[in-house]
Amino acid sequence: MYEILTGPGLWLAFAIAVIGLVVRTVFYIQGLNWKLDRVAYTAFPAAGAKGAIRSILAFLVPFGNHSWRAKPGFTVMFFTFHIGLLAVPLFLEGHAVILMERFGIAWPSMSMGAADFWTVAMLVAALGIAMRRLLLPEVRIVTDAKDWFVLIISVAPFLSGYMVVHQIGDYNFWLLAHIVSGLAWIALLPFTKLFHVVGFFWSRAQLGMDYGIKRGGMKYKSFDW
Repeated sequence: MYEILTGPGLWLAFAIAVIGLVVRTVFYIQGLNWKLDRVAYTAFPAAGAKGAIRSILAFLVPFGNHSWRAKPGFTVMFFTFHIGLLAVPLFLEGHAVILMERFGIAWPSMSMGAADFWTVAMLVAALGIAMRRLLLPEVRIVTDAKDWFVLIISVAPFLSGYMVVHQIGDYNFWLLAHIVSGLAWIALLPFTKLFHVVGFFWSRAQLGMDYGIKRGGMKYKSFDW
């Protein structure tokens, strides 16, 4: 089972994710309509590109815009969650070994201490995000079952992986849970709100072009987000 899941299963999950993300991106771009969106996508390409880049960077940097600075607690949770969510799977030593064994890819890895730190930090941040959704009425009202599913499927590989590494409980059970939940997370990227791993860049670029061209971006050195 382990050989199948980390071999053909891994290939299949990545294939579904890559093809699905590309297809959704194509549909997203084809769906853009400057008349409906009221964004001059092609009229001022230089100003539009500049606004798109500024918009993306402003939201990639902690406290880089007014929205992040207005909610510092949430900002810390958000970036801790996402840094852990990306850094640990990408650079975990065990994953680097699998990439070398299965695909012959040499990949850098982080120390186990760093992996443990970011795993625990990510899980704590996820708990904080969950409590925020439950306790704040303005957040609870816009949170549905799909949002909870995405949070659970994102946390599952980390919780199960931590149990495996530290050999807590039934090792074989947690190992299987870790692999299956990890593959599920990858395969579900195009079909859930996890699409924002790439959709974030398209939507921020779209808004950035809007602000960069017609909402003061061509007249002033800076503009609010």
